[in-house]
Amino acid sequence: MSAEMNESKDKKDLYRDNHQTGSVLDTMNTSNKNLENIGVEILPIHTGGTVHAKRMPGMFRTVKWITASLWIALFLGPYLRWDGHQALLFDLGNRQFHIFGLTILPQDIWILAMILLFFSLLLAASTAIAGRLWCGYFCFHTVWTDVFTWIEEKLEGQPNKRIKLDESPMSLEKIKVKIPKHIIWGFIGFMTAFSFVAYFVDAIDLWTRLFAFEWSSTETSIILILGAATYFFAGILREQTCIGFCPYARIQGAMIDTQTVVPTYDVERGEPRGRMKRAKPGEEVEALGDCIDCNLCVAVCPTGVDIRRGQQFGCITCGLCIDACDSVMEKIKKPKGLIRYASLAEFGGLVLPPVWKRPRVLVYTGIMTFAALAMVWGLLTMSPIDVKALHERSPLYVQMSDGNIQNKWTIKVVNKSNFPMLAEITVEGPEGMTFVADKVINVSPGNVGATTLLVRIPKKSLKDSRIPLKINVVDLNNPSIRSTYDSDFLGPPVP
Repeated sequence: MSAEMNESKDKKDLYRDNHQTGSVLDTMNTSNKNLENIGVEILPIHTGGTVHAKRMPGMFRTVKWITASLWIALFLGPYLRWDGHQALLFDLGNRQFHIFGLTILPQDIWILAMILLFFSLLLAASTAIAGRLWCGYFCFHTVWTDVFTWIEEKLEGQPNKRIKLDESPMSLEKIKVKIPKHIIWGFIGFMTAFSFVAYFVDAIDLWTRLFAFEWSSTETSIILILGAATYFFAGILREQTCIGFCPYARIQGAMIDTQTVVPTYDVERGEPRGRMKRAKPGEEVEALGDCIDCNLCVAVCPTGVDIRRGQQFGCITCGLCIDACDSVMEKIKKPKGLIRYASLAEFGGLVLPPVWKRPRVLVYTGIMTFAALAMVWGLLTMSPIDVKALHERSPLYVQMSDGNIQNKWTIKVVNKSNFPMLAEITVEGPEGMTFVADKVINVSPGNVGATTLLVRIPKKSLKDSRIPLKINVVDLNNPSIRSTYDSDFLGPPVP
């Protein structure tokens, strides 16, 4: 057995001291070079100034642009209209969430909780399957940084030219080149912040008050702070946000396993790396791997990661290094896939099971399914009216001078629609029952109307100490909107 194999065996034995812990590599063939450095705690990260990444066409670059285009909805959403109102409006002041004619009030906030649960588990499931897909393709910081650097490239040129410009002393020419870029960055930052605030107040009204200088201090502060943060993090800090500020880069290790596919450099195939040379007559050519050490995979990485050194928390799994490497392999007539999405299990000689047979993914999917079903059920069964009848507790009943037994309720009617409601109250009960209440309550959209309900039943009509009642509420403006609340009339014990 070679010294390397003995060393690998010794490392694995460290995990077996009490038979309660173990390495994920115990069942794998660790002679594969791709697994030799697994477990290294400190991996190199880029800290040497701004990364000016090279842009190259390819499949993953196309996917990034397609997913990035989904964020256009952030800017268009506030201007969608529904029945003359803003379709998406989160009115925190009135505690109302308007979504395409549907008003979600605090009583139904659990539906929003289900939405958040669904997307949080979707994030976990996608990470378990293919690493930091969110970071690489959907994260707003990744997308905004990509757009900012694209603008920078159009105005200042390719990476080498931009690096030279950054290193040059300050001059009038340098300022003239850089000012347009910063103006555009500032405008994007402003529009990002403005669009965010427009989801919480009417967008058209927000524009109108902008030109009249009538913004509130809260609106002004949020837009200025969020706009400046967008400009700073996406334009100035860039990749350092992912490396030094984002907590997700650190916790991703708890969300992936040996079956998670991530961009990986095939060490056995690529090493030893070296430039391709033509052999002179009689000269012995050194046996090299497929990697020609062109460094293009590092040049295109938006966080400056050298994927050939293994997985690092700076890697956002965007796959741009795969596009770069595949383009080189095509030119030198080598098979693609020197850098590819692969898992530790693959390099350990194990067969990767289908996604639907992986326990972690199944658990995540099960919780997502529950959240989705609960969310759909809540939306489909949500009534535009909600009625609560609070029975008086002290006293439970009163005996009137005429011998009738009286119960008292506080009726609350919640109007979840976007239109005024005329709520009429009626009560169904035993023969001889009478009730007193404001028979029609005006309830404005998204608000609660309340009234006192008094129900009286002759004592001789009471067959039991507890008699079922039905309290009916119907909207006179729209009779199809109605609700029934089941309650009990309480009386003295019946002999």
